[in-house]
Amino acid sequence: MFDMGEMGKMLEGMQENADKLKSELASKTYTVKSGGGLVELSVNGNGEVVDLIIDETTLTDKNMLQILLIGAMNDANKMVQDNQRHSAMSMLGNMGNPFGGSK
Repeated sequence: MFDMGEMGKMLEGMQENADKLKSELASKTYTVKSGGGLVELSVNGNGEVVDLIIDETTLTDKNMLQILLIGAMNDANKMVQDNQRHSAMSMLGNMGNPFGGSK
């Protein structure tokens, strides 16, 4: 039989897990380098840029700098998305069967 009280508890637990996951992701930092280290970009697990280091030698070539920045941003975004996906799947896996059926 479907129990609304149990469903409410399950949803509450899922929200707590989601909040915990978001906090854990924000505490992680990912650093990528582009152009052999000419550009170094660090982002947190929520995809927010936390640091950017640009080698002075790139400042005279705008096109090269743009390419290096785009590459670093794309690499960092992919790392964040992959980690978010992995963390979410782990969270769901740790919940077991939320619908109470047999395993």
